Amino acid sequence: MNNSSTEILPMTLEFEQLPPEVISLSQSQIDRAVELSTQVKDESLQWQNYLNVLSLSAFENWLDSRGNYFNVNRDKCTVLQPQFANLISTVANLKVGEYKVCLITTGSFIDEQVDISRIIVDLPEYIPHFYVLVEILEEEEKAVIQRFISYKELSERHQNINLKPNSDWNYEIPLTWFCDEADRLLLYLNCLEPVAIPLPAIPTNRVENLEFIKEELIKKLPQLQTKQLWEALTWEQASAVLTNPELIDWIYNLQTQNIEETLQITTLQQHLSDIFKLITQPAINVGRWLWDELDDLAQTNWNLLPNITPQPVMRSPVEEFTVISSQLQQKGLEIPVQARGAYQDLSLAGVPLRLYAVTWHLLSETDPNSWTLLLILGTPALESLPHNLKLRVSDQTGILVEQKVNPEWGNTYLFTRVVGNFDEKFLVSVSLGDGVEITLPSFAFDISR
Repeated sequence: MNNSSTEILPMTLEFEQLPPEVISLSQSQIDRAVELSTQVKDESLQWQNYLNVLSLSAFENWLDSRGNYFNVNRDKCTVLQPQFANLISTVANLKVGEYKVCLITTGSFIDEQVDISRIIVDLPEYIPHFYVLVEILEEEEKAVIQRFISYKELSERHQNINLKPNSDWNYEIPLTWFCDEADRLLLYLNCLEPVAIPLPAIPTNRVENLEFIKEELIKKLPQLQTKQLWEALTWEQASAVLTNPELIDWIYNLQTQNIEETLQITTLQQHLSDIFKLITQPAINVGRWLWDELDDLAQTNWNLLPNITPQPVMRSPVEEFTVISSQLQQKGLEIPVQARGAYQDLSLAGVPLRLYAVTWHLLSETDPNSWTLLLILGTPALESLPHNLKLRVSDQTGILVEQKVNPEWGNTYLFTRVVGNFDEKFLVSVSLGDGVEITLPSFAFDISR
């Protein structure tokens, strides 16, 4: 049955109400919940995440028991992604057919109110069409799908009484707001069109807002190693973080790494600064180099190198690179013939430098969507480098490389090579200490034309 009505079916609509069904949980589902809960690093959230995973299994079991014909899509479900589950205490972004569903889990519904995070009420990225209450009977290894409410009804009631969140960003929602006829949810999923429950649009200025508050976040985000979001950030700051996957990943990495206390602030803030540049600034597409093309961003300062083949030693940038590449090959670093590169001349505190960047597609059977970036930093005449010169490469996960000149070796160039997937970008910085630093536009790789 399909009804294109755009109105929520009235609660007085007669239908055969089935009694609340106790859903059994299998041992494999329980074991899976234990496994996923241990990936949440905030110990205060591990038990809740355990219940949330059981809730997801129970909800899927319940749909099946009711003759479910919906396609259940878990790809973006927060409870199955540790970095999201570490911050969000509900089962958000579950898709059932064309609807978004959020599961709110508890061990019992004995109170007259339900705590619901404002993350799933106020942020469009996580707002569902339906909120569903799931009770987990943990000792009995069973669950009950208790009640539900649509976003439309919740929003209207919320606005009518001007409901305010608590200091921990939870709304206290009366249990009476929820429909206690859980099977009616199936009726809505079958008979309504998604437009019956309009969801707020995701703002298009997320990146601009992030750029505006980045300095505050660079100072505050390291505190999340020991604090929860609501303890360290304002709601506006947290909203910017929770709607950015790179920052969510960064927080998870922060809480899973044991960073020396003495190194923490400097190291973390440096990488955060790099992260914000990766997020907010455009990237050079080095994939175009394989077509002997420069994109608009690269055309300003970069010069393409010809095909990388042996050439007589001369003083041009091309010939200087030939000397360097021959030396690298002697050290075991092979540069394939299909590689393409470019160079840029830099001036750092009056010191002339030349940066070569070479890229190629890694045609691996195990991971065909990977690429590599070789960076070589030297001087135009391959003279000795300044003793305090550094080359740093970062990605979304951290500072990958920090090469320094060793005065005893008399370096004429620094080099490093990094590897990433097609969706990864690299940020390159060159510094001379004392705050003298140049950060280049990030490097990305897209070979499509």
